[in-house]
Amino acid sequence: MQHIKIPFKDTKIFSPFFLDYIHQKDSLKKFYNRFPSITEFKAQIQDKQKSFSDQSRNVLHTCLKEQYKDLEVSALVETNINAVKETNTFTITTGHQLNIFTGPLYFIYKIVSVINACKELKKTYPSFHFIPVYWMASEDHDFEEISYFKLYGKKHTWETDQKGGVGRFDPKGLKNIIADLPGDISVFENAYLKHNNLSDAVRYYVNELFGKEGLVVIDADDRTLKSQLTEIIEDDLFSHTAKAKVEATNTALNEEGYSTQVHARDINFFYLTDGLRSRLEKTTDGFSVVDTDIQFTDDQIRDMIKNEPEKFSPNVILRPLYQEVILPNLAYFGGPAEVIYWLQLKGVFDYFKVPFPILMPRNFALVLDGPTARKFEKTGLGVEELFHEKNFLFNDWVSKNTYHNLTLTQELNNVNTMLNEVKARAIKIDPTLGPLVEAEAKRTARSFERIEQKLLKAEKRNHSDKLRQMEDVKDYLFPHGSLQERSDNFLNFYQEDPKFIQKVLAAFDPFDFQFNLLMYPYSK
Repeated sequence: MQHIKIPFKDTKIFSPFFLDYIHQKDSLKKFYNRFPSITEFKAQIQDKQKSFSDQSRNVLHTCLKEQYKDLEVSALVETNINAVKETNTFTITTGHQLNIFTGPLYFIYKIVSVINACKELKKTYPSFHFIPVYWMASEDHDFEEISYFKLYGKKHTWETDQKGGVGRFDPKGLKNIIADLPGDISVFENAYLKHNNLSDAVRYYVNELFGKEGLVVIDADDRTLKSQLTEIIEDDLFSHTAKAKVEATNTALNEEGYSTQVHARDINFFYLTDGLRSRLEKTTDGFSVVDTDIQFTDDQIRDMIKNEPEKFSPNVILRPLYQEVILPNLAYFGGPAEVIYWLQLKGVFDYFKVPFPILMPRNFALVLDGPTARKFEKTGLGVEELFHEKNFLFNDWVSKNTYHNLTLTQELNNVNTMLNEVKARAIKIDPTLGPLVEAEAKRTARSFERIEQKLLKAEKRNHSDKLRQMEDVKDYLFPHGSLQERSDNFLNFYQEDPKFIQKVLAAFDPFDFQFNLLMYPYSK
């Protein structure tokens, strides 16, 4: 598989905010603790080692053993789960929604990133143990976002009336989609039809795909894990510290010229039970659950925090803090949007005296199968040109490769010179004739523009075969204008190449912040 790297800035798809972080712009440094350089992990290890207690390690170990009790696991997963009890063990984490059938390709890229980061860290710090972790967003209630995936250009959608945290959904309703899919999908058939909830199903197939790499999956929808969050829950419900800290950071970011993505509420927890995940709000008499008749007094809420912490589900503001409270975590891998919103949260971490993790951009990639790679070579395009908007790409290529002059700039300049002379002569006769000549000049310019467009269109027809090849490549890499990794499913490649994940593992470097283009070999 051929591997080409493209600097992020050359793709023109990343925000200035994200690029400023990657390029370590001074104005952003106060919003994070350490930059994602492998040398920075030495100090990060020391900070986490001091703050993460043996009790927290034992709680985590017990919960993981319980969550994995019905799974057959690799020796490495077993080793990693047991190793969390040791003070020299740390995690590298990524999180994602429970998209059906893994959802878009970048789900795979996220997990590959954390696995490879652990391998690189082990080489640099051999006396420590590093565990790759996938954090399931099992409490997320936005079912619409996870309810579909695209395979070979066809969209498959799960229809269900279930509500609440998606991790608790019964996945057996996916049997109709399973029956409609081509190729070997036995791993998903076993996952969805032999498990009673979506969390267990996802843990199963992720373990099947990545268990040999030692990946550990965690479901934080757990009473024991949330028992470590009680002080933060109480602070948020009664003191609203998180809102104050995030608002202060947002103001500071705005003053530096950056737009913020997330905004804290007074209360950043949902009420979570089977079939329901809805926001908690403060009322005059206590608390209410939005869009329900459920209400609590202050005393009832305090009692629930103490005895039923599992009923409190953090939102986007406090979920990252929850993660860092219960894991011996050093770094978090995310996409551009995730990295940016984490930068809004450092004040919250500082207040609760939890080490802020190193924010690692996940790996990004476009993958070309053999036939499309062959077309790409025939186009003669540079890799950076693949990211250009389609019409601009076509026009630019034709302009550079035509034997004809497709512009009428000189001719229009000549006409304008003559019209200026006419205008000057007309004004001497009657000053009111000036606007008439100016209007004729504008009409002439529009006429010349239309002629240029027709010249370009005609020349495009002369190069239709070449442009069709470009379009095929563009549509393959950017289906419906969206990045391949955000649209296509990994089965597009995995069914043809069962070693696809291993090839991605071999290609990605988690500490090299560039875009990857991976091309399968082809016959010339």
